[in-house]
Amino acid sequence: MISYPRLQAIVAAVRQKTSFVPHTALVLGSGLGGFGEKISLEAAVPYAELPGFPISTVPGHQGRFLFGYVEEEPVVVMQGRVHYYEGYSMEEVVLPLRVMAALGARRLVLTNAAGGIDPAFHPGDLMVLTDHIASFVPSPLIGPNVDALGPRFPDMTEVYSLRLREKLHAAGTKLGIPLQEGIYLQTTGPQYETPAEIRLYRSLGASAVGMSTACEAIAARHLGLEVCGISCITNLAAGLGGKPLSHQEVQETADQAAQRFQSLVWELLSTIEA
Repeated sequence: MISYPRLQAIVAAVRQKTSFVPHTALVLGSGLGGFGEKISLEAAVPYAELPGFPISTVPGHQGRFLFGYVEEEPVVVMQGRVHYYEGYSMEEVVLPLRVMAALGARRLVLTNAAGGIDPAFHPGDLMVLTDHIASFVPSPLIGPNVDALGPRFPDMTEVYSLRLREKLHAAGTKLGIPLQEGIYLQTTGPQYETPAEIRLYRSLGASAVGMSTACEAIAARHLGLEVCGISCITNLAAGLGGKPLSHQEVQETADQAAQRFQSLVWELLSTIEA
């Protein structure tokens, strides 16, 4: 577990730059980086200016917190996340969302790019997360528990809020954006999965696979945050699409779906308090 004093020091450093209090936190995945330019901005805080804060090294991931409004909703946007495969500990990977919670966020919206396993999925589809499988990555809660953050043994019966999933579907209906639903499975990466692994994951009930999100959702539920997750299906998983996988394909498909993805997230955030 990351030391509580380190968390407090980072929160204090943010507070020296802005007194803004968010209600909802948003983590931007691949293809959603431009969303941050749409909010009514109150403050921007680069990660590099925060003591001991992990910095993303992945192309397409900027590194800063944005504070502002989506309509009337006060939000903090994480423009660029860090991943376990970058060499950070799992505790460091989830440190940013603990910071956002300490700054006032009560809800967390997670977005990502994922490979589609469900045969009904196509590149460009948007999937609402109903559950996840995190058994292939270390838990971010390993180590001494900090009671100020949450209980030693947090319940994970409903990681992804039914209320927020219903709001996502209502937003999709309003905007004419069809949405899939499914179970997300997280791996460590950075290598893409083998066809044999994808067959295994499908047998376990996974609908999509990626290298983030589940660990963040676990830490958020430990904190008591209400959580929802949305995946952009950027490619068919290994062995299903008939061609090698590449990060370029992921970015290109995410960019093509960006307008729909951003519109959906904006609609969700603008109605999330109701």
